[in-house]
Amino acid sequence: MNSQIELLLAELEIELKLINLWSASPPDATAMNSTTPFCCDTMPLENWLQYIFIPRMQALIAAQAALPNKVSVHPMAEEAFKSQGATAQPLLSIIKRIDNSLSGVA
Repeated sequence: MNSQIELLLAELEIELKLINLWSASPPDATAMNSTTPFCCDTMPLENWLQYIFIPRMQALIAAQAALPNKVSVHPMAEEAFKSQGATAQPLLSIIKRIDNSLSGVA
């Protein structure tokens, strides 16, 4: 499963770049230390994906640690990227596949 998640994380990064949601500079330390789910009080979801979700998942994989098994990023992503319309559909599809893979949904 880890190799599948690695591929999906790479797809996620590529898609964020393709639709110009990849940031050149990280959020400040205060934003990164938010305890709110998805840091939604301090940064947009694309920054959370880029600076928190992807690196943490990659670190877990590199450490051969257990990956989370109940993940629901997709509902938040649907709301966060609603204004992107059809442009966000490939991104949402990747996020849904990550959720399903981690949650054991076929």
